[in-house]
Amino acid sequence: MPRPRVLSGVQPTGALHLGNWLGAIRNWVDLQDSHDTFVCVVDLHAITVPHDPSSLADDTRTTAASYLACGMDPNRCSVFIQSQIAAHSELCWLLNCVTPLNWLERMIQFKEKSVKQGDNVSVGLLDYPVLMAADILLYDADLVPVGEDQKQHLELARDIAQQRINARFGTEDNPVLKVPEPLILKEGARVMSLTDGRSKMSKSDPNEGSRITLLDPPELITKKIKRAKTDPLMGLEFGNPERPETDNLLGLYAILSGKGRTAVAQECAEMGWGRFKPLLAEAAVAALEPIQARHRELMADPAELDNVLAVGRDRAEAVAVSTLDRVRSAMGFPLSR
Repeated sequence: MPRPRVLSGVQPTGALHLGNWLGAIRNWVDLQDSHDTFVCVVDLHAITVPHDPSSLADDTRTTAASYLACGMDPNRCSVFIQSQIAAHSELCWLLNCVTPLNWLERMIQFKEKSVKQGDNVSVGLLDYPVLMAADILLYDADLVPVGEDQKQHLELARDIAQQRINARFGTEDNPVLKVPEPLILKEGARVMSLTDGRSKMSKSDPNEGSRITLLDPPELITKKIKRAKTDPLMGLEFGNPERPETDNLLGLYAILSGKGRTAVAQECAEMGWGRFKPLLAEAAVAALEPIQARHRELMADPAELDNVLAVGRDRAEAVAVSTLDRVRSAMGFPLSR
C-alpha cells in the first residue's frame, strides 16, 4: 500500500520562530516515517506583498536550510523551492479561470491584509488562495496539515477541486484532481507572542521582541525573554485565563526543557519571574543550539544545499507535471510534452 502523501510549506518572509518549529515543523519531522512527505518553501507567495528582491533568494535558501536543520531528512522527504517548478504558476492560472471571484473576496486573510495595504493591494494578494490550492492539488496530497488560520484556504482548495474541476471536467469514477483532507495532528504547541499572551507568535509582527527565531543568538534569546511581558503575581500556573503570558511562558519551558507540563507546574508553582526567566532562557538556548549548528553547516556548504534542493525539486516536479498534464487534458488543451 502506498503511504498517504502530505504537503506543507512556509513562506521565506522573516526567520522561522519557535511557533513555527514547535507548532508545525516538529510534527512534519515525525510524519516522514509514516507519510510520503513534500515540504516546500513557497517563495511565490512571498511576493504578494511588497518585498526586497535583493534578499528573496537568500531568505529562501535560509528557510530551506532551517527545514533540514530541524530534522527534515532528504532521504525520507522531498524539500524543494516552489518557484523552481513552473507547474505551480500554470495550474494556478487554469484554476483562476474556473474559480468565482466572490469566493476569493470572502477570504478572511485577504480582507485583513488588504486593509493594511490600502490602495497598494495587489491582484496577487487576492489570488493567493488559488496559488495555495494549486500547490496542494499539484501533488495529489491526501492530507494537508493546517492551522486555524489556514482552514479556510484548504476548504477553498477542496471546493475548487470538487466543484470547479472534477464536477465539470471529470467523472465520479475518474476525477481529475484528488480532494485533500485536513490533517489534524497531535496537539502541537500553540506558541503565543512574548509581548501579548493572547496573540500567536508571528513572523509579521513588527515588534521583533515578540518572537524568538530559530537563529537568534543566545544573548538575544536571553534579552527577549528577560523583556517578555509578565504579571505581578508570584508563582506560575497553567490554565488561568487571566494570566495568558504565564501560561505561554510556562508552556514553552515545559517543551524546551523536556520536563513536561506536570513537572514544571510543580517546579514553578511558587517561583518568581526573576528566577524563572533565566531558566526559560537557558532551556531555549540549549534546545536551539543543535538546530543552529546544523544550519551553519548547511549554509557553509552551498553545493550540498543546492544538491538537496535539486533532488527534492526533481521528485516534486515529476509528480507536479503528471498532475498538470491531467488537468490540461481534461480542460481540452493539447499536451506538448
